[in-house]
Amino acid sequence: MSSISIIGVGTMARAIGARAVEGGNTVEVIGRDEAKTRDLAASLGGGTTAGTFGATPAGDIVILAVLNAGAVPVVARYGNALAGKVIVDITNPVKADATGLVTPDGMSTAQEIAEAAPASAHVVKAFNTVFGHILAAGHPLDVLFAGDDARAKASVSAFIESLGLRPRDAGGLGMAHWLEGTALLMINLARHGVGNADFALTVSAPGEK
Repeated sequence: MSSISIIGVGTMARAIGARAVEGGNTVEVIGRDEAKTRDLAASLGGGTTAGTFGATPAGDIVILAVLNAGAVPVVARYGNALAGKVIVDITNPVKADATGLVTPDGMSTAQEIAEAAPASAHVVKAFNTVFGHILAAGHPLDVLFAGDDARAKASVSAFIESLGLRPRDAGGLGMAHWLEGTALLMINLARHGVGNADFALTVSAPGEK
C-alpha cells in the first residue's frame, strides 16, 4: 500500500481520501484551514492524520487537490519540502466559460508544476478526467494518467489500483495537455450532449473484464 499526503480539503480530496483509506493506504490531509483539515481527517478515519500546511508532507505520494490557479503557487511555496516526492496533479486549467484551456497551446498545468518543483520530484497527471461525485460513489472507474518517470508512474498506478480503480497509462507528461483537454470535453458533454455530469469515460478493450 501507499503513503499519501493530500493537499486540499475539497470534494476531490475527500473522494480520493475515502477510497485511499478503504484501500488500506496511509493518509495525511493538509489544508490552509486547520479546523477544516482536522474535520476531514476525522471524517475519513482509518488513522488519517492532519498535516500542517507548508511543512514537509509525510506521504511519498503528494496529491495536489487544489484549484488549478493555486497549484503552481502551492508547489513553489513548498519548495524543497517536495524533494523526492511523487506529485500527482489532478487539476484542470479550464476557462470559466468552458470554451478552452487557460494554459498556452501544447502546455499543461502538470508541466508548469514540474518546472516549479524540485528536480528530484516527479510529476504525474492523474484523476483529472474523473468527476469527484462519481469517484466518491465507489464505481470501478478508469483513471488516465501521464508522466515521464517510470518509477513514479508505477507507484501511482499501484495506488490507483488500491482504490479499486483501473490505471490507464497515457504516456509521457506531454500528454497531460491532452488529458486536460479531455476534461474540458467532459465538462462540455455534461453541459450539452449528456445533459448532466453523472458519467465517466471508460476504456473498453475486447475480452477485458
